[in-house]
Amino acid sequence: MAYQVNDTDLRDSQVADLLFEYMPKIAAEHRTDSLLLLMADLGRRIVQADRCSLWLIDEERNELWTKVAHGVNELRIPLTAGFVGYSLKTGQPVLVEDAYQDSRFDRRSDLKNNYHTTSVMTMPMESEGRVMGVFQAINKIGDNVFFSQKDLEHLKLISVYSAKTIESAIRAQKLEHKAEELESAHMELIRILGEVSEFRSQEVGDHIHRVSEISRMLARYYGLSEEQQKLIYYASLLHDLGKVGIPDMVLKKEGRLTDSEYTQMKSHSVIGRTLLRDSRTDLLRMAADIAGAHHERWNGNGYPDRLEGENIPLAARICSVADVLDALACPRCYKTAWLEEHVREEMKKSRGTYFQPELIDILMDHWDEFYSCYKPNGMFIKKGLLPPVKA
Repeated sequence: MAYQVNDTDLRDSQVADLLFEYMPKIAAEHRTDSLLLLMADLGRRIVQADRCSLWLIDEERNELWTKVAHGVNELRIPLTAGFVGYSLKTGQPVLVEDAYQDSRFDRRSDLKNNYHTTSVMTMPMESEGRVMGVFQAINKIGDNVFFSQKDLEHLKLISVYSAKTIESAIRAQKLEHKAEELESAHMELIRILGEVSEFRSQEVGDHIHRVSEISRMLARYYGLSEEQQKLIYYASLLHDLGKVGIPDMVLKKEGRLTDSEYTQMKSHSVIGRTLLRDSRTDLLRMAADIAGAHHERWNGNGYPDRLEGENIPLAARICSVADVLDALACPRCYKTAWLEEHVREEMKKSRGTYFQPELIDILMDHWDEFYSCYKPNGMFIKKGLLPPVKA
């Protein structure tokens, strides 16, 4: 049967206008589901169909699926079902006036959705030499009730554009997923490395996690970006990494260390910095700064390099406040936990000597929030980072 061009078909200039209208939206969208919806809507407007849908191959389930048929939730059909299956199998388009008069028509979709299909077009979507799915338009709207050959040409144009766009989006999502997996593995490794030092020194109640959480809170109130807060959180997990190089007889000693033992203990800052300093990542470079300088003091009387004031890396200044707060608030093998009022007084007294004044001001201004972590039902108790407080 020869199909004529209908008077109501869009002119090429109108098709171009629609393409230019949708291109910025499509370029800005990276989610496959939303992309499919945009492409289907573009197709529906160009060929003036009641419904348009993009069917993609699910290779794992050996099915065709679509999430964006207008007014319809996700549909799944066998690879060989209906006009879509025919186009997929043969690589040929379909153009029919009355679906119910064609043996290739699968009526199950109409029955399921209480719909009546008449005119139909399908067009295979090819990318890099393979068919990845099928673009389908159903029921012409307007004065003419049948799709024309011109409509089919327009559908082919949209199918080519859609295939390349969706293929790029799927590839980008796969890369993004791989990147997320790598980042997750990276963070997990950092956590494990941090816990190695804590395990050896027998710290009570996940010291490194509490220090990291308090460091993130300080960074937030200091006005650092969310990205910097995240870096400080993970980098602080490694603040005591250098303790892996400290002998057990020193690291686990109960009671006061001798001068020689204390010198050995202080070397963990240099060991940690040395282990981390050659990294090319922002996270581990920050971790090297923290490991090497979290025992430096604002007045220059810290170790290992006697850095002073803003010569101390900001992340290390933040972590040092969190480290000392936690050391005072929690029991250690060589001491019991201090009372809250004594902890507060000691931190306040160290303003401008041990610690940057602005950081202590933040701690004092939000003391109840910071210290509530250590109280019954506080954040650290709920997360299991401190043993339950006995009544």
